[in-house]
Amino acid sequence: MLIYKIFRRPEWDDLKAKGETLGAPIDLADGFVHFSTAEQVMETAAKHFAGQSDLVLVAVDPDQLGAALKWEVSRGGALFPHLYRPLTMADVVWDTSLPLGASGHIFPEGLI
Repeated sequence: MLIYKIFRRPEWDDLKAKGETLGAPIDLADGFVHFSTAEQVMETAAKHFAGQSDLVLVAVDPDQLGAALKWEVSRGGALFPHLYRPLTMADVVWDTSLPLGASGHIFPEGLI
């Protein structure tokens, strides 16, 4: 199983340049890096990134994050993965552009 983070292109470029990030402004405000499961990520995109283009979808193996990853109740009572340390490039399994289509974001085949 993988978990997913959506970045705006400048946030992703910053992570690649620095090698780590505490996340987007919402992550900084909440004190952890927000992730979604495969079942949650499309709703996350629709809710928090509606109409935004030039996004990057990043996949991370939760088993490699150790005790810093907590599963906590969030939207709709579902458990969401939250990372309580910087996300590093070493944590990233893969990344891909998340283009915006006519009816929303276009996710990679087979993600869900």
